[in-house]
Order: sequence, then C-alpha cells, then structure tokens
Amino acid sequence: MTLWLDLETYSPIDIKSGAHKYAERAEILLFAYALDDGPVSVWDATEVDDPPAELVEALKTRTVWAHNAAFDRTILRHCLPDLCPPIERWRCTSVMALEHSLPASLGQLCEVLKIPTDQAKDKAGKRLIQLFCKPRPSNVRLRRATSETHPIEWARFVSYATADIVAMRECAKRIPNVNFKADEIRLYHLDQRINDRGIRIDLDLAKAAVRAIEREQARLAERTHLLTDGAVGAATQRDALLKHLSDEYSVELPDLQKASVERLLASGEMPAPVQDLLAIRLAASSTSTAKYLKLLECTGSDGRLRGTLQFCGAARTGRDGGRLFQPQNLPRGKLKPKQVRLAVEALKADCEDMIYDDVMDVLTDVLRATIIASVGCKLVVADLANVEGRVAAWLADEYWKLDAFRDYDEIIGVDDHGKAIRKGHDLYCIAYGRMFNKDPAYVVGDERQCGKVAELALQYGGGANAFATFARTYGIDLDDMAVKAKAVVDPATWDSAGNLYRWMLGNGLRSDLSEIAWTACDSFKRLWRESHPGIVGFWAALNVAMLKAIAQPGKVFDAGRCQLRTSGPWLFVRLPSGRYLCYPGVRREEDKVSYMGIDQFTRKWTRIDTYGAKLFENIVQSVSRDLLFSGATLAEARGYPVTMRVHDELVCETPDTDEFTVEGLAECMTTLPTWAEGLPLAAAGYEDIRYRKG
Repeated sequence: MTLWLDLETYSPIDIKSGAHKYAERAEILLFAYALDDGPVSVWDATEVDDPPAELVEALKTRTVWAHNAAFDRTILRHCLPDLCPPIERWRCTSVMALEHSLPASLGQLCEVLKIPTDQAKDKAGKRLIQLFCKPRPSNVRLRRATSETHPIEWARFVSYATADIVAMRECAKRIPNVNFKADEIRLYHLDQRINDRGIRIDLDLAKAAVRAIEREQARLAERTHLLTDGAVGAATQRDALLKHLSDEYSVELPDLQKASVERLLASGEMPAPVQDLLAIRLAASSTSTAKYLKLLECTGSDGRLRGTLQFCGAARTGRDGGRLFQPQNLPRGKLKPKQVRLAVEALKADCEDMIYDDVMDVLTDVLRATIIASVGCKLVVADLANVEGRVAAWLADEYWKLDAFRDYDEIIGVDDHGKAIRKGHDLYCIAYGRMFNKDPAYVVGDERQCGKVAELALQYGGGANAFATFARTYGIDLDDMAVKAKAVVDPATWDSAGNLYRWMLGNGLRSDLSEIAWTACDSFKRLWRESHPGIVGFWAALNVAMLKAIAQPGKVFDAGRCQLRTSGPWLFVRLPSGRYLCYPGVRREEDKVSYMGIDQFTRKWTRIDTYGAKLFENIVQSVSRDLLFSGATLAEARGYPVTMRVHDELVCETPDTDEFTVEGLAECMTTLPTWAEGLPLAAAGYEDIRYRKG
C-alpha cells in the first residue's frame, strides 16, 4: 500500500542553502497526497491545524513515495516529527529515474517519458510558488503573500498542488524498473542516513578564510590597478583585462579560463607584466575560495553541513553527485598536515599575509581542513587504492596485472625507516617502466606521475590527445617527456606514430602539440595497448555484444562477467553485482551506436554516441561504485558511522578511542562481496581531527 505525497512550503531561508538548512525555519503550506491510485487530496495546513485522519494513518503505516523525497522527508522531520515515517519506508521517483539514467527533475522526466503536461498550467504553478513559498522582494511593502492577501491566487495554488502527484505516479509506472529494488533501496536508505548525519564544519576557520579572501582580493585589485595604470580595477574584470593585454602588449587571448591561463604561465613566453597580471588573475579567480562562503551559507545551526551527496547523481554509473559544498570536487592541496595546522592558526589569527606570499594558494590548500571531528571524536578515513585499475584488470582477465596488484599488496618486511617492503612494484611505476624501458624499482617522483597519466588516460580507449590532456593536468612537460621517450621507445613504434601524425597533417587535421610530443603520446598509447591484450580485447567484446543485443532484442549476450540485452528502446548491461547500466533510446546507425542522455556540458537531453571502450569505462566506474557501497554497508554495521563518500574514499566520524582504526575501516572496504571473487582490493588511510588528502 502506497502513500504519494508532495509538500508546498515556505521558509525565509533560500532553498539554495540546502534542504536541511531551509527546513530549520520551514512551514508546511499545502500537503498534497494520494492513496495508491486514488484521487489526490490537499490538506491546507494554513487553514486546518490538524492533518486528516486518513493521512495520519497512511503516514504511520504505508510506503511513502515522493519526488526528491529527501526534501519532503527533511521538512516532515522538522515540522511534523511525530508523523514523519522512518527512512526505511521512503521511496523516491527522482532517485528511481537516476537509477535508470533518466533526468532527475520532474518536468524533464515527464517530457522524456512523454507524459502529457499542461505547459501553461506548469508556468502558472511556478509563478504561484514564487508568490507564496518565498519572502517577497525587499522593495515590496508586503513581505509575505498568504491566502488572506491573495485569496484568488491561493485557490489556484491549492488546485495546482495536485499536479506533481499525478505526474510522479505516472512516471513510476513508465520507468522500466530494473534497478530501484530491494538491494538498491537499502543503499539509498544508507545514503539518506549519511546525508542526515552530515559533516562537522569548523565555522571559525571558514569565517577566518572569508576575511582573508576579502583582504587578499583588495590587495590583488590594488596591484592590478597599479600594473595597468588604472585601466583595470581588478583582475576579475575579464573584458577589461583582455582589452588591456591587447592594447598594451598586443597579446590576444581567446579567454581567461583557468586551464588557458595556467598553460600560458607554464610556457613562460609572455612578457613579464603580462605574466604578473595573469598570475594575479589566476589567484583572484580561484573557485575554491567560493566554497568557504558556501559553507557559511549552508551549515546548519548545530555546526553540521548536511545533504552534500546525491545518490546516483553521476550519469549512468550510479556514482555519487556532489551538492552544496561539492565534496567530490575539493582541491588536492600541496601542504603537509603540519603545514596545514600552521596555516589554520595563521588564518584564525588574521596574520596569514605575514607568513605566506600566495594567500589564495594557502586558502585552497586548507579547504579540506574545514571538515573536522566533533569533540571527543576523530575522523577515520580510508581510500580504495587504484580501484578502477584493479576492477578493469579483473573484468578483462588481464592476468599479469592482477598478479602485479597482488604482489604489490603483499608486504614482506619493513625497512629501517619503518616503511613497508612489498613483494611487487607500484602499478604506476610499472607503467612508466614499460613506457621508458626502465626498471620500476628505480621509478620515482614525476616519473611515477607520468605512469599514472598513462593508466588514467589510456585505460578507456584514449589516444594521444587524451594522454596529453591528463599530462597537462598533472603538470608534465610534454616536450621534455618526448625527448626522453624518443631515446628509449622502440624505433618501429615511434615511426608508426610519426607516420600517423604526418597522415593527420596531410588530411587537414591539426594538433596543438608539437610533432615530437604528439608522436611520444601516440607511442605510449601503442605500447599500453600492446601490454593490455585482455582489456583491449574486452573493448571489442563489449562492442560486439552491444551490436548483437541491438540486432536481436530480448536475447542476452555475454561479455565477460557482464550480460547485455535490449528491451524496446532500452539497452541494459547487467553488472556482476546484479545492478544494471541503463541506456534509453538506444539506436544503431551503420556501425555507430547512440542513446539518449543528459549532456554533461549543456545539461540537455540529447543523443550521445557510445562504443566498446566507453561502455567499459561506464562498467568499471559502476563496479567501483558498487564496491564502495559494499564497504560502506559493512563499515556501518561494524560501528563506523560514515559521514562522507568522496570518489573511492570513506570518511567516518568515530569516538576517539583505540577501538576504531584505519585498519578496521580498510578491512570493511576490502572485504569482497560474493560477486567479486578474485578481485584484489587494497585500502589505506589515516586518523585525524581534520579532513585532508591521505
């Protein structure tokens, strides 16, 4: 038996501050509900104090469905705590849509599922929500609209309140529910408990950081004003700065985006004044500093920030999406733990400029440290090591690589400095060694980073351009790398790559890389593929299985540990865990396959191409997600309360006792579920009172 519900609420707090902060001062205006397939009723809480008896009974006994149920549940917890159903009885049509690679917003979901809606009525409803659910603009004498001030509009508002119930109920019927079932619903409930728990924020540090930002922005603006003789008031004034660089130095730049500015600074080719202005621009435009303001805006009255994770928020894979503070998008930082502690003290004392030359850099490095443990607690943090590389090798039966991971995980002793001696070598060192014909035992520092780039860029079918993009992200000098590579790469491989480069030029294709850099990157691609026959073969196997599944609807085709089939317009890929990857609107045109999805840049519902290596990427990331949730479930069961999931990392806030250890959390995360037999997993981490990069 089902209760469908949708709340219309008022709060003086902006919803952009998050549902939990919003709910602290929220009021329920209208409570629309329906029992099973019955008619929609509306309880007007502004006129009748007590909810209808049938609604009270349903809240106490029935499974509750809502669209974006996290919002409605949070409101009920604050406004009607005695009637709010426990988490276990909640279901969400928005999460159900995300589980099947469909849009989360109800309006867009109805459009995709071809559920008729009255667009004019929808627009009128949104205007009424603007009227009644928010404080009136500051220049309007009437600060709040109510049923008494706007009786005609209120009557329409009550009428419109039924619309979302009708829409979400129809959406639930039309989504081909292969995922939002018992196991995934349990994980959704775990996610909701983690979001409700939230993370403790050092608000004093956040306030100190905002003060430092204001001081530093003023100083940078003054320097910009002096360097440009008053032509540009601040480096954040993009158009004025571009014009000044053009007029004074004949430097024509297409944009001032971070990646472009960093590339220009790294090149060292700009005149000194231009270099100075670009460096100021980079510091003044740091997006990390905006996160401090977000922390102050969204943290609750009890000092905890909640609602930072969106279950299944990443398209198709089921990985988390970040919300509010965006914990999935925190800068790595360069300072060591002791240096971070010093920086925190300096910021709180308002004397950071006496210690640091680049204050904005320090603010970026300290951002993670705003997440702290409560008094009497500690943070126990562990991260799955190179989990995508391990999963990829396991899925594709890349046996040599699986053995290499196992050898690296096996500790055979400890050196004089207390560092573990391992049976095998780090996989990034092995990757570099294969590229540069070097013993991995002697691969160090930046060389290992180059090996990491190869693993990240080439595992999913990437070529020379993908390698170059990752290399730039990790600060690798491509031309310097290429000179070293040419001396050691097999001449036949180098010549083949060079021939392809010249063929590209002959056919009008261009690259922003030099010939030697492009040739080196393409050579690395060739070497990587030669040494990974299992993975390369699995790309092809997935592509063949996908084409067969499209050609023969309803029939299941195996690809390693996965199974592919189509049903109507849907392509389903069954993962080892039993969960499905879903591709709606799948279509084959000649040898090209596409499906419908949300474009990650435009955020519009559009057609997206796919192929074997891209499917492989989705599958690897999805399996990695399933492993993380398996570890989180076990961690919770063993008393490690999870407060954040960040990529492949779990952050737990535990009592500050010896009972809770990194080793204990790592054991939870590396205990294999039954479906992952033979997959080598490893995890490591740290304990601290502040969050940091391990």
